[in-house]
Amino acid sequence: MTARQLRSAAREHGTPLVVIDHEVIRGNYAAFRKHLPRVQAYYAVKANPDPEIIRTLYQAGASFDVASLPEFMMVYENIRHLPAGQQQEFIWDKIVYANPIKPKETLRELDRYKPLVTYDNLSELRKIREYAPNAGVMLRLKVPNTGSVVELSSKFGCHPGEAVDLICQAFQMGLVVEGVSFHVGSQCTNFDNFVQALNMSAAVLAEAGSRGHEIKILDIGGGFPARYDRHVQPFGALARRINAEINRLFPRDMEILAEPGRFLVATAAAAVSRVIGKAVRDGKTCYYIDDSVYHTFSGIIFDHCPYHFKTFRRGRTEISAVFGQTCDGLDTISHAEELPELEIEDLVYSENIGAYSNASSTWFNGFPPAKVVHLNR
Repeated sequence: MTARQLRSAAREHGTPLVVIDHEVIRGNYAAFRKHLPRVQAYYAVKANPDPEIIRTLYQAGASFDVASLPEFMMVYENIRHLPAGQQQEFIWDKIVYANPIKPKETLRELDRYKPLVTYDNLSELRKIREYAPNAGVMLRLKVPNTGSVVELSSKFGCHPGEAVDLICQAFQMGLVVEGVSFHVGSQCTNFDNFVQALNMSAAVLAEAGSRGHEIKILDIGGGFPARYDRHVQPFGALARRINAEINRLFPRDMEILAEPGRFLVATAAAAVSRVIGKAVRDGKTCYYIDDSVYHTFSGIIFDHCPYHFKTFRRGRTEISAVFGQTCDGLDTISHAEELPELEIEDLVYSENIGAYSNASSTWFNGFPPAKVVHLNR
């Protein structure tokens, strides 16, 4: 989307505003499928659960990775209400419920859909057997997360040395282990994580096969990095390494899944804000905007993601600070932005803000979340 489109949208709808370009989403999905032709993409809904995004990706051919019952039902409701000509058969036992820890109430509700759910410990397995015996199960492995922006291995995943025992225990309980999964950590720029995880998975699957349990699904998780800046290597470079290992390690009939979230939506949105205050503190110009880290810029806190600003003004720039609108010292968006001199009511915008941003918005301090506008649906 262009700066002109953003300014026009802000004039029409006001600020704070998030503008989502669905043509970019479709392009990102097409790039994922092009570079990883053996991998079916299950969009990680938590990255941005906007119903319009769910519909766009479904129509493009995506499946879905959900991590809560509300996410599960959101996908169902938004697909169910598509016009008849746009609906496709949706196979609920192919959905991935990728949260390894689930309340018993959620499992009870999920059971009638016979979904594919993950586990990584014996306690969770017993819970699934009791409350969702019709579910298929997938074992999540602990794999290296070195160099990922958000690491997940300390919270989820069984040690590979315990994996085959957990697979055998599931079958002994009368459950069916459909697959093995892993997650290398969010925004993974260390491509060796994927290589090591694929080799660990192959070893677990081979040992399980030697003990009489042939498994036909491998879920390679998420972590595919969005290209926030030039320092992130092109996706094609990662895909070449993944493809080489998949083709070397796994038979052609192995079903390969992935859970891209950030990769599909991060670059598809921009946030437009209005300068509502200006001050000079300790010799530095400080701007206050009508958004915050409790709203669209929540990724600064939860996702360790810096966001930078552009303006519609030109002129000599200086290092400035940008603060959010809430009455909280934590609400600091940036201490060092290169900005021209701005005035109150000027607009600023931040690109590549489609993932883990407005999805986490609150009503903190009484301020509502930014309005969302969609382009090219």
